[in-house]
Amino acid sequence: MRRPARGLVIGLLLLLPLAVGTAVAQEAADCRGCHEDTLTLMDRTYHAGLEEGCFSCHQDAEDHLKGRMEGEEIPGPRLENLSAEDSNAVCLSCHEATHNPTWEGSPHDRRGVRCTECHSVHDYKSKKSQLKTASSPETCFQCHPAMRAQGMRTSHHPVREGLMTCSSCHNPHDGSTPKMIKADWVNELCLECHTEKRGPFLWEHAPVRENCLNCHNPHGSNHDKLLVAKQPYLCQRCHLNTRHPGTLYDGSVAGNSLGTASNRAIEHACKNCHQNVHGGNAPSGPYLGR
Repeated sequence: MRRPARGLVIGLLLLLPLAVGTAVAQEAADCRGCHEDTLTLMDRTYHAGLEEGCFSCHQDAEDHLKGRMEGEEIPGPRLENLSAEDSNAVCLSCHEATHNPTWEGSPHDRRGVRCTECHSVHDYKSKKSQLKTASSPETCFQCHPAMRAQGMRTSHHPVREGLMTCSSCHNPHDGSTPKMIKADWVNELCLECHTEKRGPFLWEHAPVRENCLNCHNPHGSNHDKLLVAKQPYLCQRCHLNTRHPGTLYDGSVAGNSLGTASNRAIEHACKNCHQNVHGGNAPSGPYLGR
């Protein structure tokens, strides 16, 4: 049997992408007959420039197309009609390796969150990530309203000002770390921005070394510096009956019936003397003083 000429083989290989592109274009043209509005919006998205056509994501789309052409009421192949696992599998068939290698087993995956609940393939509103809202916090707050409320408090990270987003600290696709944070542990994440608190210090404060969240609420607080409680109550959660003063600061010791302030008035906060609560290097500062 005569082998085909080398030039003919090369020519056929060169024509193959053209044939595939023609088939994809025909798919889009067939779908556009009924879904003009949707595909017009999709024309400006990243997916519109890919070689894969509508049938790559929409399972059984060919049966739906043929049925409609023959006048049969064949349901559309919407991803919303699939289970969360099957719907996400369609997206992960392309995005697993480069975007979401640790998605499976993550909190969002375990709770049955669909990719399409946050992202829009056909009509997105954000400048990045094809989100269904203009910014990532708006998307996150749809399921996390408590975080929105905390972010509206007096002391907060500049999320609502647009200088940070939820994704500055969290990776919504990563299930390898607690709370989906973008570091191995909380302190390492905080110290990426608050480098002056990193140390090492000659005198360390054990709660600080253990976890920044012992004293701070990262999503917002009505106390200064994102503190979980105001001073001195914050310090007295651990130092209630040690050293000085051994009495809890409350109304009974803050002043007498004549309104005279005592030496334990609330405004006499621990930080008046212990300024270096995150740690210090002063040779004479074992109690985290100046």
